[in-house]
Amino acid sequence: MAVITSSASSTTLPERVDPRVAFSLFSVYVIWGSTYLVMAIAVRELPPFLMAAMRFLLAGGLMFVLARRRGVPMPPAREWLRIAPIGVLLFLGGNGFVAIAERTVTSGGAAVVCATMPLWVGVLGSLINKADRPTAREWGSLLLGFAGVIVLLGGPSLSGDTFDVLAILAAPVAWALGSVLARRLPSTPTTSDAFMLPAIQMLTGGLVLAVAGFSTGERIPTDASAEAWLALLYLFAFGSMVGFTAYSWLLRNTRSAVATSYAYVNPILAVVIGALLSGEPLGATTVIANVMIVAAVMLVLRKR
Repeated sequence: MAVITSSASSTTLPERVDPRVAFSLFSVYVIWGSTYLVMAIAVRELPPFLMAAMRFLLAGGLMFVLARRRGVPMPPAREWLRIAPIGVLLFLGGNGFVAIAERTVTSGGAAVVCATMPLWVGVLGSLINKADRPTAREWGSLLLGFAGVIVLLGGPSLSGDTFDVLAILAAPVAWALGSVLARRLPSTPTTSDAFMLPAIQMLTGGLVLAVAGFSTGERIPTDASAEAWLALLYLFAFGSMVGFTAYSWLLRNTRSAVATSYAYVNPILAVVIGALLSGEPLGATTVIANVMIVAAVMLVLRKR
């Protein structure tokens, strides 16, 4: 948000919304809300780790080329090493675990669990920065959010293979830690560029995803349907190229509360989309858990 003032007068003009902020928020609100169901469609036929690896290596490679053509200098080795752990946390631990989980966990249930990410940002941020310890209100919101996850565990939306359930519970923790570390990166030509920073994160994360996929025996099927490949194309073009670029820009240019506010909207959209388009169960536990987690996130992200 930017307040425009006139140099000729002390009158403050009405507050205007930066169009970059508006577009970025729309991207992470709506596009990311839809990717949970699209990812569930993709992993019906495509191996989860290699599916994610293809998505992020393609997106990261294209963005790297675009950044270089715009004149961004080649990042030195030390910056690759500094950014690589963040890419691994975001894309192997965060997105990769979601892809693994959605083999048996519903897309709506996965989205509701991932809505706890801002709560984990609060916890992990306070551990890294002792001056940022949660207040009593924030601790209450954390307890409310985690209680919502426990409620969800008792319903159909979070039923599935035990490993898949554990993976979706770990995903928002990994994504939150990666987000906290990304905000602490020093400002350089690499980290300040809207294309180069997410490109390196996606390339390093995608490479580790590929190694994880091949090492666990995954292989690209030759008989996957057009629906599965179209789902991957959507995830590449919109979820990664548009959505993650917008999120990376928000992390570096807005308050943490703004950057992570998509957690209000994603679970609601994902639950509705999954129920309407894929017939996923929409039981009382899903609704109650959704309300509890969104309320907790709204509470923890309120300005002090």
